[in-house]
Amino acid sequence: MTQLMARDRQIWIYRGLTAVGILLLAFIYFTPIWWVSLTAPNYPAEAFPDGVRIHFHANGVFNGCQKVDKTEITEVEALDCVHEMDTINHYVGMYPIAAGGVIERAFSPYLFSLLGIMLASFMVVDPKRRTLVMGAGFAALAVWMYFGWYAADGLKYQNAGYIEALVTALDQDTSSDQVVSSGNAIVDRLRASLEASGVKLDDGKAEQNQSDKARNLEHLSVTFEKDQERKPAAQRLQWDGSGAQMMSWHYEKSLARYFNVAAEIALRVAGMSTAGHIVFWGLLAAMIFLLLATRRNDSPLYWLLVLPSILLPVFFIIDYSAWLWWYGHTLNDMGAFTVKPFMPTVFGDGKVAQFTTHSYPHIGFGLMALHSVAVIFAANRRYRLLQEE
Repeated sequence: MTQLMARDRQIWIYRGLTAVGILLLAFIYFTPIWWVSLTAPNYPAEAFPDGVRIHFHANGVFNGCQKVDKTEITEVEALDCVHEMDTINHYVGMYPIAAGGVIERAFSPYLFSLLGIMLASFMVVDPKRRTLVMGAGFAALAVWMYFGWYAADGLKYQNAGYIEALVTALDQDTSSDQVVSSGNAIVDRLRASLEASGVKLDDGKAEQNQSDKARNLEHLSVTFEKDQERKPAAQRLQWDGSGAQMMSWHYEKSLARYFNVAAEIALRVAGMSTAGHIVFWGLLAAMIFLLLATRRNDSPLYWLLVLPSILLPVFFIIDYSAWLWWYGHTLNDMGAFTVKPFMPTVFGDGKVAQFTTHSYPHIGFGLMALHSVAVIFAANRRYRLLQEE
């Protein structure tokens, strides 16, 4: 009896540690993982206390600059440092920040959910029950992923942060008071005319209460349609609002923002679109493989349920470093200045021309490391239990 109670206690300890790992995944997704800042003499500390700073999240790159509130300096809103850094970088031929990690950002909610399902399945001791839990989780994830990636209006299944980052990367205002289409302007004039005639309208609050996500989705659809109008009729696409369409189109716009080399961009977009399809079907194949490979507790493949979570900080550093290499080694000849290909600073301080670069982990990376440690301890407890059996 005592041994049985001790075993049950160990089971709940490893389950608790695993649950902590799952909870940390949610926090990691919504917190900045890494930050990068540029400082230079023409960006004085009085006006730019953090330099030109950006924050890397799992679902996008966001502004890291704060509004300066000093007696001698008055700002209505904080400087958009993502745009500012893009402007600085393009002088040496670097592509915009939004041109990197497009697939990782688009699939980030599915990848994090996949890790969460794997850890939740790891908490189930009985193999048959674990397979049922995992199968149900993977089925729900596959349906969500399909609707988000291929279905019409699939972008509405994405998180608000990802949508906001897409709009910001197009240099569009995400505030609620911006008029986003001529249709809205006509409606506003009609509403004003009716109200002047004494007609009371009760749909104004619905317009005002429109969510930021809905407004940003409208930003994207209107911008997409306006962009298609500039193309020959035979090349125009109809807006379907799918994740796959948005990724390809947004990637094209990002590449062409400063260096509109049509033939080169078309090849890159085609390659990235193909990669997106491969990742989608690859994730489905990975789910099926995990479902079959982890049915037995005594199989070495059982530990695949926790290995990706343990190595998550390593995966991030590898991916982050790879994209930094791409930025520094894929320089467009149309840049105002010619520099040799270089590797931007991954960690620490570096120097590029007159700019000092700073690249350091943010709170999200600390949570990522804590997540890894929690899962390591959970796996260790589980290993001991299996050894006793």
